[in-house]
Amino acid sequence: MRITPSILNTDFARLGEEIARVPSADAIHIDVMDNHFVPNLTIGLPVVESLRAATGKPLDVHLMIEAPERWAPGYAEAGAESVTFHIEAAQAPIRLARQLRGLGARAGLAFNPATPVSAITPLLSEIDTVLVLSVEPGFGAQTFLDLVLPKVAEIRRLIAADDLDIWVQMDGGVSVETIERCVEAGADTFVAGSAVFRADDPDQMVRRLRALAEGARK
Repeated sequence: MRITPSILNTDFARLGEEIARVPSADAIHIDVMDNHFVPNLTIGLPVVESLRAATGKPLDVHLMIEAPERWAPGYAEAGAESVTFHIEAAQAPIRLARQLRGLGARAGLAFNPATPVSAITPLLSEIDTVLVLSVEPGFGAQTFLDLVLPKVAEIRRLIAADDLDIWVQMDGGVSVETIERCVEAGADTFVAGSAVFRADDPDQMVRRLRALAEGARK
């Protein structure tokens, strides 16, 4: 059970300090948005390069951008341990996944709530992580969409059927109220933004979420 807090709802002027508040995190989730693929603009490669120099935590980059083939390799080259791109945006997803793996990063594939699992099924053997968005992409602090849980269960069945080693990551609305349902559906990696960084003690919340997830798995 991996907890990867998202910095989307942190103070961007103090990112290094914000990351230091969650020492128990398994990785730091970084949402890169271009105001084209999604209606929001966040941070890009220069900030990720700076964060790589500021922390030893694994960086989990989620690209909500157009033309990921052009930009994604740069994040792997900058030292991100995981780079996830969207099936809805990629023109050559297999080639990109192989390129990311060749650069030493985990290759992640994300899809929006309205996208069917069948869109990613042929690509599972080429990737390391499936990111299931449980909100519409673009903004943090949204309400969790339970309608995606059957998709998580379907993905887990496909992974088990082919004996693949793939992480199933939930992103959006993950909290103490929803994380157990995500685990029961088959997720094992969780992006929590506002639930963590709006807590009085962000690191305690990371530990609490992990404990709930591990309890639900048992």
